[in-house]
Amino acid sequence: MISGRIKPSRLTDMSAKQPPHRRCRNHSNVLELLHPGTFVTIDNHPDDLPPFQVIECRGGVCLVRQQSWGQHVQWEVEHRRLRSA
Repeated sequence: MISGRIKPSRLTDMSAKQPPHRRCRNHSNVLELLHPGTFVTIDNHPDDLPPFQVIECRGGVCLVRQQSWGQHVQWEVEHRRLRSA
């Protein structure tokens, strides 16, 4: 047996030992990590519209664009409204 390994029987749910104010109960605040260059869709995205490309995400807002728009045309969208395509 290799020393330093934890046996599966000794693994426990660490969140249960956290104080109540440290436990994450509401997962609706968790946002998907969107890297620049990622293609995304928006809430109620029409089927005939191609996905948007992420330029940058900062402070709960993402800059996205359509490839056909050119490099200097961008749209600012709330991060929570975007999903990976």
